[in-house]
Formats: sequence, structure tokens, C-alpha cells
Amino acid sequence: MSGVAPIQRFSRFGAMTWAGLLGPFRVLARERQLLGLLVRRDIIGRTRGTVLGWVWMLAQPALQVVAFWFLLDFVLRLRVPGKVAFIDYFLTAMLPWLFISDTLNRCLSVLTEFSSLYKRTVFPLKVLPLLPGLSGCLVYTPIYAATMGLLAGPGAAVQAVLLMTGLLVLLMPACYLLAVLGCFVKDLRQAFPFTLNMLLYLTPILYLPEMLPQEFRELLVVNPLADVMAVFESWIHGLPVTAGNFIRPLLLWLLSLGPAWVLFHRGEPHIREAV
Repeated sequence: MSGVAPIQRFSRFGAMTWAGLLGPFRVLARERQLLGLLVRRDIIGRTRGTVLGWVWMLAQPALQVVAFWFLLDFVLRLRVPGKVAFIDYFLTAMLPWLFISDTLNRCLSVLTEFSSLYKRTVFPLKVLPLLPGLSGCLVYTPIYAATMGLLAGPGAAVQAVLLMTGLLVLLMPACYLLAVLGCFVKDLRQAFPFTLNMLLYLTPILYLPEMLPQEFRELLVVNPLADVMAVFESWIHGLPVTAGNFIRPLLLWLLSLGPAWVLFHRGEPHIREAV
């Protein structure tokens, strides 16, 4: 009997993971028309009433990148050893980071932001956590593909599209988890942006891993975003990458699929009351 319980728990976790893996893609397939309308409304609504309109969606990340570039390249004069120019290394990691930051921050409040859609009507709530990622992907992927194409050639543009699509899939469990937690734990909305800002400086985006002291470099293994950025830099510029850079994010993704999906599913009946 003592061996049965672990097997049952493992079987239950496997079923949860399978549900978490298939669930978001089933929602995407079943509600694709609704998601298309919501993404369009989201992109238009975020810039409605402004003079430049949708141009702001492109201008905001561009201005952030220019500000960091000016500070690091012209003021601090940071240089990357090897054949890759600093601006190339920086843009390869910074643009995906802006996509990650924008998506995760918006997921925290997406259920509140769109509460008018479901408070008094029947509505498939599971589509909403996907919305920030899809909107962000439509904005950042063309920018990233064009930038990488200019820096590293047409092949890099194709790789950039594949990388951003993979990143969207990688973020799905976090989107569901943050959406439900942001709905019930309001303080998280205040603390999480600060945490993301700290992660920016703890992730090799503004510098190479080799520029860190050895004792700090070893700690990068506990930062999954460091692995993600290493994969991006390897694909685009051919920089060194290890098997661990692939395995650690994938393992974290697999382990979080089930809990994130189940937690959202169980919290779904209470979301209308919470908002």
C-alpha cells in the first residue's frame, strides 16, 4: 500500500500536466474568432484617443531600447568581447525581455481590465489570460524579426519569429497563474513589477555572463530567464549555449503547466465575485 500512494500522486500530476498542456491550445482553437476580436480591441483600445494611435505600440519599446543603449554604449561604454557588437547582443535579448515584461505585468490585471465582458454574462474566462501574450506577440514579433534581419541577415529574421512563438508558448503557464493570483492577491500587482525590474538586472541582458564574478555566475542556473536569453543569443549570434540552458526552462514549464491550469480552473467560479 505504501507504494500505491506515490504512484497515484504521480499519475494525478501527470493528468494535471496533460490538461495544462492541451487546455490553452484547445481554448485557442475553440475561441479563435473571439480571441481575434479581443486582440484587435485590445491593441486599438490601448492607444485610442492619442494622436499617433497604434504607432505608440511600436514607439514605447523603441524608446526604452534607445534609452538603455545610450546609457550603456555611449555613457558607460560597455563592450562585448568577441565578434558580436554590443548593440547586437543587447537588442537580441532586450526586445524579448520587453515582451516578457509587458505580457506578465498585464496578465496580473487582465481579469479586472476586461471584467465588463463577463460580470453579467456567460463568457469563456480561460481566453483572457492568453490575451496579453497574443497582443504582445503581434506587436513585438515583427519588430524583433525586422531588427534581427537587419543585424544578422534574413535567416535571423525567420529564427526570430520562431523564437518569439516559442517564448509565447513558454509563458502560457505563467499567464494563467498570474491572472488568477492577480485577481485574488491584489498586493501582487504592486510587488511584481518591482520583481521584474530586479530580474532585468539579474539576467545577462545588459552584460555578458562572463562579466560577472564566478560566484555570481554560478547562480544564473536558478534564473530561468538567463537560460532563455542564452538560447536567443545562441540562435541569432552563435554564442555558446549548454544543454542546461534548454533543459531548465523546459522542465520548469512542464512542472508549472498542471498547477497553473488547475489553479485557474478552480478559481474560475469565484472570479466574478473577486473583481
